[in-house]
Amino acid sequence: MIKRREFIGLLGGALAWPLAARAQQRQRMRRVGVFTPGTADDPEHKTRDAAFLQGLGELGWIVGRNLRIDYRWGAGDYERFRAMAAELIELNPDVILAQGSSTVTALQKTSGTVPIVFANVTDPVGSSLVATMARPGGNATGFVTTEFGFSAKWLELLKELAPRVTRVAVLRSSAVASQIALFGGIQ
Repeated sequence: MIKRREFIGLLGGALAWPLAARAQQRQRMRRVGVFTPGTADDPEHKTRDAAFLQGLGELGWIVGRNLRIDYRWGAGDYERFRAMAAELIELNPDVILAQGSSTVTALQKTSGTVPIVFANVTDPVGSSLVATMARPGGNATGFVTTEFGFSAKWLELLKELAPRVTRVAVLRSSAVASQIALFGGIQ
Protein backbone atom coordinates (compact mmCIF):
# COMPACT_ATOMS: atom_id res chain seq x y z
CA MET A 1 0.00 0.00 0.00
CA ILE A 2 1.38 3.42 -1.03
CA LYS A 3 1.61 5.91 1.74
CA ARG A 4 0.18 9.34 1.29
CA ARG A 5 3.57 11.14 1.14
CA GLU A 6 4.93 8.71 -1.44
CA PHE A 7 1.78 9.17 -3.53
CA ILE A 8 2.03 12.98 -3.43
CA GLY A 9 5.76 12.80 -4.30
CA LEU A 10 5.01 10.45 -7.19
CA LEU A 11 2.17 12.64 -8.44
CA GLY A 12 4.25 15.82 -8.11
CA GLY A 13 7.11 14.21 -10.04
CA ALA A 14 4.75 13.08 -12.77
CA LEU A 15 3.25 16.54 -13.09
CA ALA A 16 6.68 18.19 -13.18
CA TRP A 17 8.01 15.84 -15.87
CA PRO A 18 6.36 17.63 -18.84
CA LEU A 19 7.76 20.94 -17.57
CA ALA A 20 11.26 19.47 -17.26
CA ALA A 21 11.02 17.92 -20.71
CA ARG A 22 9.92 21.22 -22.18
CA ALA A 23 12.80 23.05 -20.46
CA GLN A 24 15.29 20.58 -21.98
CA GLN A 25 14.12 21.16 -25.54
CA ARG A 26 16.71 22.58 -27.90
CA GLN A 27 16.94 26.29 -28.38
CA ARG A 28 15.50 27.68 -31.56
CA MET A 29 18.07 27.53 -34.34
CA ARG A 30 18.84 31.08 -35.46
CA ARG A 31 19.80 31.68 -39.07
CA VAL A 32 22.36 34.26 -40.16
CA GLY A 33 23.15 35.09 -43.75
CA VAL A 34 26.58 36.37 -44.75
CA PHE A 35 26.97 38.07 -48.12
CA THR A 36 30.41 39.19 -49.25
CA PRO A 37 31.65 40.36 -52.65
CA GLY A 38 34.82 38.25 -52.34
CA THR A 39 35.47 34.52 -52.58
CA ALA A 40 35.27 31.72 -50.01
CA ASP A 41 38.99 31.01 -50.24
CA ASP A 42 40.10 34.65 -49.86
CA PRO A 43 42.52 34.80 -46.88
CA GLU A 44 41.06 38.14 -45.73
CA HIS A 45 37.55 36.66 -45.71
CA LYS A 46 38.76 33.62 -43.78
CA THR A 47 40.35 35.86 -41.15
CA ARG A 48 37.19 37.97 -40.78
CA ASP A 49 34.98 34.89 -40.67
CA ALA A 50 37.12 33.28 -37.95
CA ALA A 51 36.88 36.46 -35.85
CA PHE A 52 33.12 36.64 -36.48
CA LEU A 53 32.62 33.01 -35.39
CA GLN A 54 34.82 33.53 -32.33
CA GLY A 55 32.83 36.60 -31.28
CA LEU A 56 29.55 34.75 -31.76
CA GLY A 57 30.89 31.81 -29.75
CA GLU A 58 31.86 34.11 -26.88
CA LEU A 59 28.24 35.26 -26.82
CA GLY A 60 26.94 31.68 -26.73
CA TRP A 61 26.08 31.33 -30.42
CA ILE A 62 27.52 28.06 -31.71
CA VAL A 63 27.18 26.88 -35.31
CA GLY A 64 25.27 23.61 -35.34
CA ARG A 65 23.87 24.02 -31.83
CA ASN A 66 21.80 27.20 -31.92
CA LEU A 67 23.07 28.92 -35.06
CA ARG A 68 23.19 28.25 -38.77
CA ILE A 69 25.16 30.47 -41.14
CA ASP A 70 24.44 30.61 -44.86
CA TYR A 71 27.17 32.18 -46.99
CA ARG A 72 26.99 33.78 -50.40
CA TRP A 73 30.20 34.94 -52.09
CA GLY A 74 29.92 37.34 -54.98
CA ALA A 75 33.38 36.56 -56.37
CA GLY A 76 33.32 39.99 -58.01
CA ASP A 77 30.41 39.07 -60.29
CA TYR A 78 28.28 42.18 -59.65
CA GLU A 79 25.80 41.13 -62.35
CA ARG A 80 24.77 38.15 -60.20
CA PHE A 81 24.50 40.01 -56.87
CA ARG A 82 20.71 40.43 -57.12
CA ALA A 83 20.24 36.70 -57.77
CA MET A 84 22.52 35.79 -54.84
CA ALA A 85 20.71 38.28 -52.62
CA ALA A 86 17.38 36.70 -53.58
CA GLU A 87 18.75 33.22 -52.75
CA LEU A 88 19.85 34.42 -49.34
CA ILE A 89 16.56 36.23 -48.61
CA GLU A 90 14.62 33.09 -49.64
CA LEU A 91 16.37 31.16 -46.83
CA ASN A 92 14.54 33.46 -44.38
CA PRO A 93 17.50 34.47 -42.20
CA ASP A 94 17.01 36.30 -38.91
CA VAL A 95 19.71 38.79 -39.94
CA ILE A 96 22.22 39.25 -42.74
CA LEU A 97 25.81 40.44 -42.41
CA ALA A 98 26.73 42.20 -45.67
CA GLN A 99 30.19 43.38 -46.63
CA GLY A 100 30.41 46.31 -49.01
CA SER A 101 27.92 48.69 -50.57
CA SER A 102 27.16 46.45 -53.56
CA THR A 103 25.92 43.59 -51.42
CA VAL A 104 23.76 45.87 -49.25
CA THR A 105 22.24 47.51 -52.33
CA ALA A 106 21.37 44.12 -53.85
CA LEU A 107 19.84 42.93 -50.56
CA GLN A 108 17.77 46.09 -50.11
CA LYS A 109 16.42 45.85 -53.65
CA THR A 110 15.39 42.26 -52.90
CA SER A 111 13.85 42.77 -49.44
CA GLY A 112 13.06 45.74 -47.27
CA THR A 113 12.28 43.74 -44.16
CA VAL A 114 15.18 41.37 -43.37
CA PRO A 115 17.58 43.16 -40.99
CA ILE A 116 20.95 43.89 -42.58
CA VAL A 117 24.12 44.72 -40.65
CA PHE A 118 26.82 46.04 -42.96
CA ALA A 119 30.57 46.38 -42.67
CA ASN A 120 33.21 47.81 -45.01
CA VAL A 121 30.88 50.45 -46.42
CA THR A 122 32.46 53.81 -47.17
CA ASP A 123 29.51 56.21 -47.34
CA PRO A 124 26.18 54.56 -46.46
CA VAL A 125 24.33 57.89 -46.31
CA GLY A 126 25.71 59.09 -49.65
CA SER A 127 24.94 55.69 -51.17
CA SER A 128 21.35 55.92 -49.87
CA LEU A 129 21.73 52.73 -47.85
CA VAL A 130 20.64 54.56 -44.66
CA ALA A 131 18.98 57.89 -43.93
CA THR A 132 21.60 59.00 -41.39
CA MET A 133 24.20 57.22 -39.29
CA ALA A 134 22.47 58.33 -36.08
CA ARG A 135 19.04 57.13 -37.26
CA PRO A 136 19.53 54.74 -40.18
CA GLY A 137 15.84 53.90 -40.61
CA GLY A 138 14.83 51.08 -42.95
CA ASN A 139 16.28 47.63 -42.46
CA ALA A 140 20.04 48.37 -42.55
CA THR A 141 22.61 49.55 -40.04
CA GLY A 142 26.29 48.97 -39.62
CA PHE A 143 29.85 50.17 -39.58
CA VAL A 144 31.60 52.56 -41.93
CA THR A 145 35.18 52.27 -43.11
CA THR A 146 35.77 56.01 -43.07
CA GLU A 147 33.97 58.78 -41.23
CA PHE A 148 34.47 61.87 -43.36
CA GLY A 149 33.81 64.11 -40.37
CA PHE A 150 37.35 63.19 -39.27
CA SER A 151 38.84 65.06 -42.21
CA ALA A 152 39.19 68.28 -40.22
CA LYS A 153 40.94 66.34 -37.44
CA TRP A 154 43.34 64.83 -40.00
CA LEU A 155 44.29 68.33 -41.11
CA GLU A 156 44.81 69.43 -37.50
CA LEU A 157 47.03 66.41 -36.90
CA LEU A 158 48.95 67.08 -40.12
CA LYS A 159 49.51 70.70 -39.06
CA GLU A 160 51.00 69.46 -35.77
CA LEU A 161 53.18 66.82 -37.45
CA ALA A 162 54.33 68.98 -40.35
CA PRO A 163 53.83 72.65 -39.47
CA ARG A 164 55.74 73.83 -42.57
CA VAL A 165 53.19 72.31 -44.97
CA THR A 166 51.20 75.14 -46.57
CA ARG A 167 49.05 73.27 -49.11
CA VAL A 168 47.26 69.93 -48.97
CA ALA A 169 45.21 68.20 -51.64
CA VAL A 170 43.00 65.16 -51.02
CA LEU A 171 41.87 62.85 -53.78
CA ARG A 172 38.91 60.71 -52.78
CA SER A 173 37.32 57.84 -54.65
CA SER A 174 34.34 56.36 -52.84
CA ALA A 175 34.12 53.62 -55.46
CA VAL A 176 37.31 52.04 -54.19
CA ALA A 177 37.18 53.61 -50.73
CA SER A 178 40.64 55.06 -51.04
CA GLN A 179 42.00 58.37 -49.97
CA ILE A 180 45.34 59.76 -50.99
CA ALA A 181 46.73 62.96 -49.57
CA LEU A 182 49.26 64.91 -51.57
CA PHE A 183 51.49 67.26 -49.63
CA GLY A 184 53.21 70.20 -51.23
CA GLY A 185 54.47 73.69 -50.68
CA ILE A 186 56.86 72.90 -47.86
CA GLN A 187 58.89 76.04 -47.27
